[in-house]
Amino acid sequence: MSERYEYVPHRLLRRRVRDIASGVEGELMAVINENVSNADIEHWMELAYIRGASGREFTTSVANVEAAD
Repeated sequence: MSERYEYVPHRLLRRRVRDIASGVEGELMAVINENVSNADIEHWMELAYIRGASGREFTTSVANVEAAD
């Protein structure tokens, strides 16, 4: 197994976005391709890190991210 994560460019970085799964809005801080493997199976997933109004960041699937207009 190689690195545990890698940063991915995204057109909405540092812009206001909405997580369509939860409806929460915030600033897209990073998109990271993370190795979320368990002991038996290697699995990579692109996660979006969004900083909400409280200043705390949360993650969601990058597929759930849309511009917040």
